[in-house]
Amino acid sequence: MKLGVLTVVLYSMDFASALKYLHGLGVETVEVGCGGSPGNTHLDPDKLLGNPAAIAEVKRLLAENEMTICALSCHDNAVHPNKEYAAKANETFEKACLLAEELGVDTIVTFSGCPGDCPNSQYPNWVTCSWPTDYLKILEYQWNDVLIPYWKKAAAFAESHGVKKIALELHPGFCCYNPETLLRLREAVGPIIGANLDPSHLFWQGIDLPYAIRKLGPAIHHFHAKDTKIDPINAKTDGVLDVRHYGDELSRSWVFRTVGYGHDAQVWKDIISNLRMVGYDGAISIEHEDGLMSAKEGLEKAVSFLKDVIITEDRAAMWWA
Repeated sequence: MKLGVLTVVLYSMDFASALKYLHGLGVETVEVGCGGSPGNTHLDPDKLLGNPAAIAEVKRLLAENEMTICALSCHDNAVHPNKEYAAKANETFEKACLLAEELGVDTIVTFSGCPGDCPNSQYPNWVTCSWPTDYLKILEYQWNDVLIPYWKKAAAFAESHGVKKIALELHPGFCCYNPETLLRLREAVGPIIGANLDPSHLFWQGIDLPYAIRKLGPAIHHFHAKDTKIDPINAKTDGVLDVRHYGDELSRSWVFRTVGYGHDAQVWKDIISNLRMVGYDGAISIEHEDGLMSAKEGLEKAVSFLKDVIITEDRAAMWWA
């Protein structure tokens, strides 16, 4: 496994400065936004596509800092019921695939998306219960009429440009938010679909990460190192479905934290060990979204914490067996 960072946290720096800084911390690989919610501050497809000199400069900077790109991220909702919005999100995804082809990157990270409840909807409708049975009709429409057809087409486009892995971040609010829903889409579309496994979004759903890792197995295409702290008072009072602003830490049932500040080292060691057991040997990509820390302190604490947790060397022969 390689220690990585999603470079959004360093958008105050240019790409060259960010790579130099991360290299100094001992980071080996980067996940870089190229549109959608991660933005494109460090890699803008409109400036890079069809520009061999610019692509060569990106590769030079990576080599100079002994770094690779583990994934390009373009998180968005390409099945949004607003057709104009959906078209723009799909364009962002396709540009990410084209950029991945030119840079020699094989993994795209995004969301599965969430449609509305019918063709005339204006906003996404995330279904969280099976009764009243109207909700089951919504799910049938979303999956059979929108989600599966879109991802079959999008996967074919990605594959035609050398992308081998579409890593869908399991995130509430979208159709793929847990192992079951991810595997359902993977079964319908094919093995190019997999998970960007981000523990922070699973912890607050009550999911045990080793169980999720074992269920997903080879369907894990990418991994985000981000933590969540469940507030024991607020969660036991109001439950974990929380729409309060992320900055309202005193009132929320849970908040995102730097790794180690939501769950201790043993939890993270179990996560890493289970990743190895199911064959995952990719990036452990730090995503910093801790509102209680500065970007610098949160990122550097995460790097230090994970250096003691990640398994980096190949396993040894079992001389004792």
